[in-house]
Amino acid sequence: MQKPIRLGMVGGGNDAFIGRVHRIAARIDGEFELISGALSSTIEKSIASGKALGLSKDRNYGTFQDMAKCEARLAEGIEAVVIVTPNHMHYPVAREFLKRGIHVICDKPLTATLSEAKKMVAAVNKSDSLFILTHNYTGYPMVRQARELVESGALGKLRLVQVEYVQEWLTEQVNNKQANWRTDPMRSGVGGSIGDIGTHAYNLSKFVTGLSLSHLSADLDAFVPGRRVDDNANVMMRFEGGAKGMLWCSQVAPGNENGLRLRVYGERGGIEWQQENPNHLWYTSFGEPKRLLTRGGAGTSLTANALNRIPAGHPEGYLEGFANIYSEAARSIRAAQACQPVPKDVYCQDVMDGMEGIRFINACVNSSSRNSAWVSL
Repeated sequence: MQKPIRLGMVGGGNDAFIGRVHRIAARIDGEFELISGALSSTIEKSIASGKALGLSKDRNYGTFQDMAKCEARLAEGIEAVVIVTPNHMHYPVAREFLKRGIHVICDKPLTATLSEAKKMVAAVNKSDSLFILTHNYTGYPMVRQARELVESGALGKLRLVQVEYVQEWLTEQVNNKQANWRTDPMRSGVGGSIGDIGTHAYNLSKFVTGLSLSHLSADLDAFVPGRRVDDNANVMMRFEGGAKGMLWCSQVAPGNENGLRLRVYGERGGIEWQQENPNHLWYTSFGEPKRLLTRGGAGTSLTANALNRIPAGHPEGYLEGFANIYSEAARSIRAAQACQPVPKDVYCQDVMDGMEGIRFINACVNSSSRNSAWVSL
């Protein structure tokens, strides 16, 4: 096995859920080794978090600026950095590392604002380094199977796309770190649920179908009194080529935990996948019985099976799917280091996928502010 890629992290300190997830996913396949970090917005918390994770004193930084400058000067400095900060910090952090030739792995959405997204695109284009956006749900084997069924023409010309991501955790006012920044437009951006989970749903629908969104009509609500960003969104979508779709995302739907669900129907068949049961994909050829495809089971493709770690019947889930994104990121980084093209079986999301997500968020907010008028992307 090749030597692990030297990895740094910005954000994701002791009390950050997503930072812990990224660290686990990065090390599942042994492709990365976390050796450096600036893990919090304050120097004291950053140093304490790094110490708790076992970072050496000289690689445990108080600020991301110091980290970027020092690591770039080291012969054995980090080769990539993962950014797991609130959205408003994605661009300034990424800029510091990109301009120093360090590859960037960034949590979604791309940025908090459209203007920052445009600056991010410019920074990536100016740099020789890779920018990889972690839309982790694209890493599930059965999502790859769904994509392959669509690409093969098994569903025929697509007609309908139904996608939803519903949760309950913000049904009432919640006072904790995770809720506070997600409901603060200065840190999250103009989108609440549409930015936090709606972008996941939208990205998944595009990843599987390959369709390009033409117009949308959105109705965004903030049901909880005093909330400054949306906590529920209903979006009608018109795709190029004639397909129609609906997206529902909500963080105020009691009884739902992480209900990400995608259904796609064409002239000849349909598919259905749910994140809470990710090892299953339902496929129906019109006029025939509904068929259950299982991860690693009969009828699954080589593309999907390439992401499996254990035999069929042994569940793989969220962390393994996330780890697939990191393994593909590692393959992309190694290819770049060898001055080779990214392998064709790697499906990393890039800065333009991130820009598409930001345009989607802004179009939804714009439409909703105009009484759900149809707007173009």
